[in-house]
Amino acid sequence: MPYCTRCGHEAGSGDAFCGHCGAPQSGPGAPPNPPRTGGANFGPPPDVLAGLSPRTAAILCYVPAIGWIAAILVLASRKFKENGLIRFHAFQGLYLFAAWLVVDWVVDPIVRTMPGPHVPTEMLLHGALLAVSIFMMVKASHDEAYVLPIIGELAQRSATEH
Repeated sequence: MPYCTRCGHEAGSGDAFCGHCGAPQSGPGAPPNPPRTGGANFGPPPDVLAGLSPRTAAILCYVPAIGWIAAILVLASRKFKENGLIRFHAFQGLYLFAAWLVVDWVVDPIVRTMPGPHVPTEMLLHGALLAVSIFMMVKASHDEAYVLPIIGELAQRSATEH
């Protein structure tokens, strides 16, 4: 069975275009393309997010603690390379995760070194960041680009730059 010259998916022997990526296929009589193997390089690797809807990708970028992984995959994906809304959500999700890290690595150690009774600052800030993450997942599920203060503006700039 022949394989697509661009994405490596199986294609029918008489197909003029790939049913998966739409790339034109070789004419009749051309030798079939070998399947993609680990050692040989027959073009770009398949896109791991090819079957993921844009709405789901945007929502995954805001999942607390692991959304940064989804955001990096979305930004690296060929599928979402030209989708400004999804890139915005990916960058804003990354910056929201950076805010979590600032609370963990900067704010909490500073508060713990202060003398006197401690207000649970870290818990309050994490609660606020969790609420923002949930709010953004709801906005992303409605295909809305809600711009958060400061990090949203950075995300807009980052999404428009290639």
